[in-house]
Parts: sequence; C-alpha cells; structure tokens
Amino acid sequence: MIAISLGDIAQAVLGELVEGDPAAVVTGKVTHDSRDVDQGDLFVAIVGERFDGHEFVDHALASGAVAALVTTPGPEPAVVVADTTVALGLLAREVLRRQPDVTTIAVTGSSGKTSTKDMLSAVFSAAGPTIAPPGSFNNDLGLPMTVLEVNEQSRWMVLEMGARGRGHIARLCGYAQPDISIALNVGSAHLGEFGSVEGIFVAKREIIEVLKPTGVAVLNADDPFVTRMAEAAPGRIVWFGTGEHADVQLTNVVLDDLARPLVTLRIGDQGSYDVQLATHGEHQASNAAAAAAAGLAAGLPAALIIEALAGARAASRWRMELSQTQGGFTVINDSYNANPESMAAGLRALGSFGSRDGKRWAVLGEMKELGPDFAVAHREVGQVVLALGIDRLVGIGEGGALIVAGAIEAGMSPNHAHAVTASDAALSVLTDEASDNDIALFKASRSVGLEVLVDEVIEHFGGEK
Repeated sequence: MIAISLGDIAQAVLGELVEGDPAAVVTGKVTHDSRDVDQGDLFVAIVGERFDGHEFVDHALASGAVAALVTTPGPEPAVVVADTTVALGLLAREVLRRQPDVTTIAVTGSSGKTSTKDMLSAVFSAAGPTIAPPGSFNNDLGLPMTVLEVNEQSRWMVLEMGARGRGHIARLCGYAQPDISIALNVGSAHLGEFGSVEGIFVAKREIIEVLKPTGVAVLNADDPFVTRMAEAAPGRIVWFGTGEHADVQLTNVVLDDLARPLVTLRIGDQGSYDVQLATHGEHQASNAAAAAAAGLAAGLPAALIIEALAGARAASRWRMELSQTQGGFTVINDSYNANPESMAAGLRALGSFGSRDGKRWAVLGEMKELGPDFAVAHREVGQVVLALGIDRLVGIGEGGALIVAGAIEAGMSPNHAHAVTASDAALSVLTDEASDNDIALFKASRSVGLEVLVDEVIEHFGGEK
C-alpha cells in the first residue's frame, strides 16, 4: 500500500482516531490476520461468524502495527468505525484516488470470472506493473484487500466482481471504479438468491452502469443478456465474440488431446492471430477473447496480447486444475464452484480429452443456490453427462443423486452411474472400479469441499507425478 497517515485514514473511513498521532504513517500493508502483522502495518479487526478480530488487536499492535481499525475502543492507537469491512472499502477507494495513473479493469459473469481474471492478469502484466488477486477475492473483503496492494509503481489493476444480490457490484465499483468493465455472461449461478435470470442480469449490469464517462464496456456479443447491457454503457463499447462484427472475433477453436484450445483471434484491424492456450476446455477460448478485448480497449498492441495469452496459466486453485498421478490416473480438479453452465463446460472439457484408452469419470456434487430449479437443473446435468459420452458417473449428496437419476433416465446404464451420500463412499467407488489410465473430473459448489476427495484420490493412485 502507499504510505498514508492515521489522520488521513480516519478521515477517509469516516472514523475517529483514538490515542494515536494523526501524523503517524502506515508504511506497510493492511492485514486482517494478526499472524501476518509486520512493522508499519495497519491491522483491521474483522468480525466473522466464527471469530472476532478484536480479540487479536493486542497481538497486532505488539507485533508492530501502527494502529488498528476497530468498531470497539480498546487497545490503542485505533481508528474506530461503525463497520470495519465497510471502512476497508472506503480506505481502498482513498488509496486508489491517490494513484490516478492506475487503470482498473473489472470483470464479472455467472461463470468464467476467475479464469478470465487470470488471463487478464497475464495480459496487463506484460504491459506494466499489475495488481491482481491470486484467487477470486471478489467480495466486500477480498476486493478492497486487493486494491490496497496498489503502490506508486502500479500501472494496472485487475479485479473480479461477484454478486450476491442487487447493489453488490455497484458497491464494489464504488470502492474501485473501473476504467474498463467486462461482462462475460449471464447464467443461472445464485438463481435461488436472485429469483430469475433477469434478476441476475440486472445485478451484473451494474458493472457497466457505474462506469465513469470515459470508461469502456467490454461485452460478449454472443450472450443475449450481455448485449442488452450496451444500453447502460456511458461511452465506448468493445465487443468480443464469434460474429464478424465483434471487435475481437473468435474465428476458430481446435482442442488438443489435453483439451487445450488452439484459438484464432482477429483483434481489431491488427489482423488475425493463432494462440495456443495452456488452460483446458473449449470455454477458455471465449475467456481469452474477453481478455484480448480488454487489452484492445486499453490500447495494447495485438502482438503483446497474443504473446501474453500464450503464456497465461491458471493462477487460482481448483479451476480446471490438471494433474497426473504416479500411477497414471489423471485428475481434473474443478472443485472451486459450480452452476449449470460451468458444469456443462467442465463436462465438455472432460469429453474432449483425446487419445485415451481409459474411462472418463465425472465425479459431481451439489450445485447450491438454485432455488426452485434445483431438481431440474441437476437432472439436466445428468443428461449432459450421457450426451457427451462420459463413461462413468459418481453423484455425491442430494444433488448428485439427482444428476445420476437424470443420466439414467436419459439412457445411461445404472451399472455406470453411482449415487453416494458422501465423499468417502465416492472414494470407495473410484478405488474399486477406476483404473490407472482413467481420467476424472471433480466438480461441485464450493461448500461441498470436493478438493479433499481429490487429494485422497491422488494419494490412492500413487501421489502426484
């Protein structure tokens, strides 16, 4: 973070400085983990469901924190505010205001946000010092913490924005008003919270509505909901998609045996380029087009964009993370989250792995927050499993059982589809029936914790190669 005085911090966060020198300067970072405090830091006491950061203020100050950001006066010096999470966002806004040369790129969508964020990070890092989160970090805590990493050398900042309801993205944009806003797609993620896809569209559109007058909207011309967002754009629009009128046109996609796309992109009037992506799944081609469109919107040369995309790797864990065991079993760990659209994308990727003698396994858990569409959505995933020719299916939990039911109803052999209640039973199925040369996709909503099963499977088949 840039150096900033306690007096200026208190003013920015609408707080009161207690027993501190207004001229004292925070020269280090902002952290809410007292174990991570170094000399010159600012400690933020976050209150969560299972913890209260105020219990660790003493330790943070003793470890060298200049002050603590708190809601309850106690150990001093401290800046007292009504809500430390809100104050964190206000502080992020002030830090960014003091660094006007930083260009902020924000991305949202029902699926693909994090993969695209990683590609954006690669593109803009090739153009100059770039701030980007190592994971999703797309909420009221994670996004400000990312912004607060900005320093005097920063030139670009890439942010991912999620929405749990209307107004969420607008609030995040208030903390870090984007110069370039990217809308990838509108799907059924969190349908139970929004009530309808139209409600999701309204929430996602906020990332375009709050653009400054000089801001650029980067929109997916292939998504009918995203195209409607053009009406909300205050100025310039850069389109990406498969149509000939797109500013960045995706003209060809060919997958190799590891389902990595070889993509042809026409970038503005700079010509067409082939780029071999290192990520897995055909859906990554559209994500690459979005990243290229953002680069075009920022005025970056096509050659730089293409070279950066070729070198882009997944920086965020458990998103189409490919590993092979010592025994030859291949794992696709896409367990970070799931909705109907991303489930279908993951299954298409699994079905695209070529030149294999082994079986393809889909190990799928529940998709959360789907509301009244819960049963239908899970059964439809089972239909996709069959349609793509996946050899074996393991469904975990209530939602997994519905996926299995949908696959069997569509014509999958009951001998090839297993409904189990928990991950330990799924492990038993795999250890009993899977072979060393098989490949398995693991995917479910985050709360299912499927990454634990992935580790157990890798260990059973000899450990990671």
